[in-house]
Amino acid sequence: MTMRRMTTACCSALTLALAATACGGGPVSAGGGEKALSGQTLDVAGVWSGAEQKNFQKVLDAFTEKTGAKTRFVSTGDNVSTVVGSKIEGGNAPDVVMVPQVGVLQQFARQKWLKPLSETAKKSVDTNYAPVWKEYGSVDGALYGLYFKAAHKSTVWYSPEAFDQAGVKPPKTYEEMLTSGQTVSDSGLPAFAVAGEDGWTLTDWFENIYLSQAGPEKYDRLAKHEIAWTDPTVVKALTTLGTLFADRKLVAGGQKGALGTDFPGSVEKVFGPEPEAAMVYEGDFVAGVAKDQFGRKIGVDATFFPFPAVAGGKAPVVSGGDAAVVLKDGKNQKAAMAFLEYLATPEAAAVWAEAGGFLSPNKKLDLASYGDDTLRATAKSLIDAGDSVRFDMSDQAPAAFGGTKGAGEWKILQDFLRDPSDPAATAAALEGAAAKAYKG
Repeated sequence: MTMRRMTTACCSALTLALAATACGGGPVSAGGGEKALSGQTLDVAGVWSGAEQKNFQKVLDAFTEKTGAKTRFVSTGDNVSTVVGSKIEGGNAPDVVMVPQVGVLQQFARQKWLKPLSETAKKSVDTNYAPVWKEYGSVDGALYGLYFKAAHKSTVWYSPEAFDQAGVKPPKTYEEMLTSGQTVSDSGLPAFAVAGEDGWTLTDWFENIYLSQAGPEKYDRLAKHEIAWTDPTVVKALTTLGTLFADRKLVAGGQKGALGTDFPGSVEKVFGPEPEAAMVYEGDFVAGVAKDQFGRKIGVDATFFPFPAVAGGKAPVVSGGDAAVVLKDGKNQKAAMAFLEYLATPEAAAVWAEAGGFLSPNKKLDLASYGDDTLRATAKSLIDAGDSVRFDMSDQAPAAFGGTKGAGEWKILQDFLRDPSDPAATAAALEGAAAKAYKG
């Protein structure tokens, strides 16, 4: 069935089996529908594993209950482009891929791997999302990606007990955050757990500082490589970040300890049974790890403050997200596009929101769907930011620069964490890697 025929059949059995919201009605309960996709099996690939995969499976199960389509999920790990490319070449392409990086989505589209979204899905995006999410899902004017899961990457998570013991309150500025960190360290607990073993966390540190310090226009230009990474604004942001990285009182274990700490380990250092730090900067997904792995009650003994404004700039709102795309080489086009139409509804988002560890960019999702006040506040902050949200810069870059373990930006910022004494040299190394990747 062509996309046009799918559109004109909006209120046919297929769409009744999905969600009446696409035709202007209210959401359909999970048990409704005529099982219009019975007999089809939908193959979905994505980076998720562990708790995230388990919770996404609930969304897949709700789709099965609604439509009759069976689903299979395959975890790709971090190198989505490599894994999916290999599957396409081997004649075993998944039907849907949950793409975690704008740069990878653009790569897939320009390699002619993707089908544009149906008119039904596009209408839902126009109605349910801020325009910025449509922009990030589009390539050369065509909408290919439906952002289902978002991340609010401008949150600093902390132990209220550690703050109380040190006599500090959540800071309002970056400079105040470092001063409060010194006070916390003086009380006997290092201020920050930094997950330097995972290079992507370091890109997030840089992006928040850069967006606040240099402003959104420069951020957008650097993300597109319209200005060089040797620009003075980059050197300035690296200098600001280097002040933190160089201070052994602020970073648990110093540079060596940080480089040996992965993301889950950084959360454990703050919220585990034997705390080694008071704060960990990362996205809203910190809450899921703190709650699921370490039994912390979110909002009581694990909470956050917004990443503070740097040097008189505005407080940043950096986001990330996973976009669902349909592959042309998938074997079940009908089920694949129907799945994206389902993901565009607040009903689908509510399934994972109720399970936890999830934020939706869908502004029609009732905030009551989230399981606690802290997640509701995080979700509201993301939705309220509207078009001022800026997508994770490294995720907008070609994967060779912004999304590959042990290479490009990830590796160069790990080197900078190891020795933050020469921000200009780091900027030059970033520009060399970026120029090569963008040219390619």
